[in-house]
Amino acid sequence: MLSDETVAVIGAGNIGHAIIGGMIESELIAPEQVIATRRTASALDEMAEEFPGLRTTTDNVEAVQEASVVLLTIKPQSRAEVVTNIRDHIERDVLVVSVLAGITTERLQLGFGQDQPVVRAMPNTPALVDAGATALAAGTYASDDHMRIARQIFEAVGEVVTVPEEHMDAVTGLSGSGPAYVYMFIEALTDAGVKQGMSRKDAAKLSAQTVYGAAKLAIETGKHPAILRDEVTTPGGTAIAAVSSLEEHGLRTMLINAVGTATQRSKELNEE
Repeated sequence: MLSDETVAVIGAGNIGHAIIGGMIESELIAPEQVIATRRTASALDEMAEEFPGLRTTTDNVEAVQEASVVLLTIKPQSRAEVVTNIRDHIERDVLVVSVLAGITTERLQLGFGQDQPVVRAMPNTPALVDAGATALAAGTYASDDHMRIARQIFEAVGEVVTVPEEHMDAVTGLSGSGPAYVYMFIEALTDAGVKQGMSRKDAAKLSAQTVYGAAKLAIETGKHPAILRDEVTTPGGTAIAAVSSLEEHGLRTMLINAVGTATQRSKELNEE
C-alpha cells in the first residue's frame, strides 16, 4: 500500500488517467493523496468528478512540492520544459517515475540532479482497461523500495516485468508500440471478413474477440505460441493453408522489422 506516499501525476492524459484510476480503484492509495495536473482545467474537473477526493491543479510546481512520488506521464518532447519548471521544487529523496519513451534515467538524473532516484517505466494503452503491460528499469539511485513503489503503481493497471535499462528501447518497440500492430491486425482481419461477404459489425466483433481469446489462452495456459498454433492447424485443413500464406508473405519478418524500427526511434528520442 502507498498509504504513506503522496503521488503527483504530471500530465494526466490517457496513461496518467489510467494509472490514477488503477491506484484509486484498487485502494492502493486514497484519492486525497493523489495530485493530478493538466494544462486544461476542464479536463481536470472531469477527472475530479470521476474520482471524488482527487486533488487537481494546472500548476506543476504546486503539485510536486507536496509529493513523495512524481509520475511523469508527459510527451518526450515536453520533457525539457517540464523538468526545468519543477526540478528546483523537488526534494532529492523524491522518487521520479518516468513513462517518457526513449528518455534514459541518466538523462533525467542530469535534468533533476545527479542523485535523484529515477525509475523508467514503459506501459501501454491497455492500461486504460487494467490490462496493461509495463516494463520497469531502475536508475542508478533507485533503491529496492523505490522499485517496489513503482511496481505497485503499475500492477494496479496490469502486468509488470523488471528489465535492464538497456532493454527498454526494445520494450518500447515491442509492448509499448505493440497495441498499434495488434489494432492493424484486427482491422485487417475485419476487412478480410467483409471481403468474404460478412457484415462489418460481425467481422469486427469476431476479429477482436479472436485476438483477445487467443492472447488469453496463451497467458492462462503458459504454452508456447507455436504449440497453440499447432493445436489449431490440422493436417490439410484451413488453418495450415492460411499459416502457409502468412509465412509466404513474410508476416513474421514484417513484425520483427517493425519492432526493430520502433526500437531505433526510441533510441533517437533520447538524443533530441
